[in-house]
Amino acid sequence: MADTNLYHVAVVGATGAVGQKIIETLEDRDFPIEKLTLLSSSRSAGAKVSYKGEELTVEEATPDSFEGIDLALFSAGGSVSKQLAPEAVKRGAVVVDNTSAYRMDEEVPLVVPEVNESDIRSHKGIIANPNCSTIQMVAALQPLREAYGLSRVLVSTYQAVSGAGNEAVDELREQSKQMLEGNNEVEASVLPVKGDEKHFPIAFNALPQIDKFEDNGYTFEEMKMINETKKIMHMAELPVSATCVRLPFFTSHAESVYIEVEQDGLTVEDLHGQLNDAPGITLMDDPASQTYPTPLDAEGKRDVFVGRVRKDPDHDRGFHLWVVSDNLLKGAAWNTVQIAESLVQHQWLQIEQ
Repeated sequence: MADTNLYHVAVVGATGAVGQKIIETLEDRDFPIEKLTLLSSSRSAGAKVSYKGEELTVEEATPDSFEGIDLALFSAGGSVSKQLAPEAVKRGAVVVDNTSAYRMDEEVPLVVPEVNESDIRSHKGIIANPNCSTIQMVAALQPLREAYGLSRVLVSTYQAVSGAGNEAVDELREQSKQMLEGNNEVEASVLPVKGDEKHFPIAFNALPQIDKFEDNGYTFEEMKMINETKKIMHMAELPVSATCVRLPFFTSHAESVYIEVEQDGLTVEDLHGQLNDAPGITLMDDPASQTYPTPLDAEGKRDVFVGRVRKDPDHDRGFHLWVVSDNLLKGAAWNTVQIAESLVQHQWLQIEQ
């Protein structure tokens, strides 16, 4: 990065799955940190976290925690962000928020750097990180939209349990163990939504509900994908529809995406060319050799993987894609750190008046 300054960075939610990935990514990227402050709820305060060979103590997050902070990376739940992000901004920090608290706020940029990096510079102290399933989809679609236009998006997701947090991961592990031992009457208390009335086993199952249902029959997760895609791409009238499903694996989300482009006569090879040249995209697509990405291929990697590119047999402008990405990395931590790197590289930490 061109900027040679060092920054006081805070990670809020430092003991959570995404918070831990953010810390690892900051270290892996050698982000220009003078001091790293790790914050959490009072319940997790006092925990020790390793960063560059040092053991750092996690502190309880309070408004005064942000005195002297340049950059605050939030991943501690929407209610925490609503309460503390404005306090951080008031004290001079720029916030990158990884919750849904500010994503649809008209005053807050919603950013996937491969798609709309320039939106960052109009921030007023808070930049929102999109939903994990939205991030990987729009990153894959952006090079195709730029080249050929985009007139429709239909997506079905196959999402890992880590997207629901560490408790869901533990529940999948325990249920799988019990079922393999012959006990099919397993307890479910987390999925599909911990705060909802009913819970269903995820082991050896598929749950067509991620987050609570809205009045229109779509879940909140599905509406997030719909609305966030339109905002990120600055295409308010783009037809988008989503069905989001939780499946019993630990990491990486997969998506079956159908798009309609605006240009006639395109081939799969045309789309391959655009995807091959796109930043942050890895194309794995050769049916003859059974080459396509799986969740295990994407785990631990920052790129978005695309395969199974097919032309629709009944629509000349219709194409199908298979999109896979690590939901804790590109879907959360890496996208957050990318935004932070853009803030530093382009000297956008100053709030526009």
